Amino acid sequence: MSALTCHVAPAAADATCPRIVLVGNPNVGKSTLFNGLTGLRALTTNYPGATVDVAVGIAADGGMRVQIVDLPGTYGLTGADGDQRTAWESILRDPPHAVVAVVDGMNLARNLYLVLQLIDLGFRVVVALNMADEMQREGIRIDAARLGALLGVPVHSTVATKRTGLREVLRAAVSSRATPARIHRYAPEIERAVEAIAAESSVPEAFLLLEGMGGRRGGEAPQLSPRASTALARLEDASGGRGSIAVAAGRHSAAERIAKAVCAGTADLRRRAAWRAATHPWTGLPILAGVLGTIFAVLFWGGTFLSALTDRLWAAAVSPLIRAAVAAVAGAGPLGRTILWAADAGVNALVSIGLPYVLVFYVILAVLEDTGYMNAAAVLLDRPLSRIGLTGRAAIPLVAGAGCNVPAILGLRTLRTERERVIAGTLITLVPCSARTAVIVGAVAALAGPGWAVALYLVVALIISAAGWGLNRLLPGGRPTLLMEVFTFRVPAVRTVLAKTWMRVREFVVQAAPIVLAGSLVLGILYETGAIRLATRPLAPVVEGWLGLPAVAGLTLVFAVLRKELALQLLLALAVVEYGRGAGSLLAFMTPAQIFTYALVNTIYIPCAATMAILGKALGWRRAAAISAGTVALAVAAGGVAARVLALLAR
Repeated sequence: MSALTCHVAPAAADATCPRIVLVGNPNVGKSTLFNGLTGLRALTTNYPGATVDVAVGIAADGGMRVQIVDLPGTYGLTGADGDQRTAWESILRDPPHAVVAVVDGMNLARNLYLVLQLIDLGFRVVVALNMADEMQREGIRIDAARLGALLGVPVHSTVATKRTGLREVLRAAVSSRATPARIHRYAPEIERAVEAIAAESSVPEAFLLLEGMGGRRGGEAPQLSPRASTALARLEDASGGRGSIAVAAGRHSAAERIAKAVCAGTADLRRRAAWRAATHPWTGLPILAGVLGTIFAVLFWGGTFLSALTDRLWAAAVSPLIRAAVAAVAGAGPLGRTILWAADAGVNALVSIGLPYVLVFYVILAVLEDTGYMNAAAVLLDRPLSRIGLTGRAAIPLVAGAGCNVPAILGLRTLRTERERVIAGTLITLVPCSARTAVIVGAVAALAGPGWAVALYLVVALIISAAGWGLNRLLPGGRPTLLMEVFTFRVPAVRTVLAKTWMRVREFVVQAAPIVLAGSLVLGILYETGAIRLATRPLAPVVEGWLGLPAVAGLTLVFAVLRKELALQLLLALAVVEYGRGAGSLLAFMTPAQIFTYALVNTIYIPCAATMAILGKALGWRRAAAISAGTVALAVAAGGVAARVLALLAR
């Protein structure tokens, strides 16, 4: 199977390449199934809101190329949320050859609602009954043949993580030619309204009208005859004024009825008990504290070990070769020394400081995503987040921001209101991402001690809480209610965890390496030409006077706008040249209190350039600029206060 690494509108498929659309609830393994079919390896996560973009790939069925479109996870095609709107607009306006409805057999009744809606709207549907291996472990048995007979569409059992059954699903979708007959039926008043409206148009058009979606391609709703208008009015009277509510209720009842007819066995009660424990405040908060503590401990010990190991290997095996090569080509003068800033010191800083901590963090993040714990954390944190105008749904991008702010900002599209997106977007820029965590753990924890790093995280948490509290009171509007999926925890798949980690680390290296080399080279030029002192002079009043830091620290903070972990890496490289080899450790020219202040400012002020670019697209450039200016003022103020408080405590 070949892959097309692009993100384009589904309408881009040509007539000779059938388009198959994957649709399903969040957390059903839909994107994993997409990866298995296309080989595209789109990033998959086990929490809602991660796949908000439409991913497109190419699969091969015999000699035929098939375009596969992975739509965002959705519970229905009529919701107002951004991810659901993307789903139904794209397939209603440009109907695909067939729709593969990916279903989680562990929660069959809830998943069948979307399947029934797709059938009602006239799509050719193939059901992929996914996670068959988990169903077997849990003792759940589903009669796939009976399910297909009740739905009137093909049903195939699959295990997306092992690519089992995927070929059968693809072939069934490609060979699909006829629109499935609507075998299921709803309450009499719904069926009468559907029949009356369909007599003048079609059954799909009837459901589109009843569910408030207008015409199939987004056009005007059809004019109804007196008979159809009367049937619709009776349905609305019976449902309290909204026919869409009656249809939704009827569809849920039908899904429950079908699920009971084909299911046998019960799920593992221990996993359900684990979910309840993780989401109840009395037990969930201690569990959350334990998870966060474990993350920090693994980051500290694992990252420190890898950092020391790579640094020793670099110094013993790589650095001498690079220095000899540069000396042979450029000599030992200013030109050669400038090149070594990038080729030796810069790359060494990336490999031995940034990469080890980022690698460990991404492994942890992948495990948390794959187990489903991040979804439980969203439910647990709904009430605390309500105090700053957010729902627990915002916990997903906020927590994801601890990995990287860029995908976290992209996740803002899953939030319902513009107000919630502005608050969450501002707070995400303050969340310590993996790059800033590398600075905190690699400098504060490693040199000043773990206690200093914990204190720094607590200070940042207080600042984030205060900022959210203030924004909640300044911005007009209210807080929406939380609608969040509940499911049992899963055992993470090693293959998936490793694939996610590799993709993220590779992306980090591709993005960071050019910036590290360029930044180190510019610093080398400034130093070797003597311009370094001129560059640090304008920053001296703030950096030295207010923050109490060495002048060179301010210069590295300026370059860290490109990538946050650059601050520490460039500071070490600059310090070695400025203060000699004895400055290989920051403690040679900075006190623990200064390291704390430096890391605090680096954590709070302007996020990296990539984050700002995404934030500008998500919230508008004026808001992005205002957020940037606010973070600079906040960082300078917090850093100055911290420097003075620490000076008083040291007396």
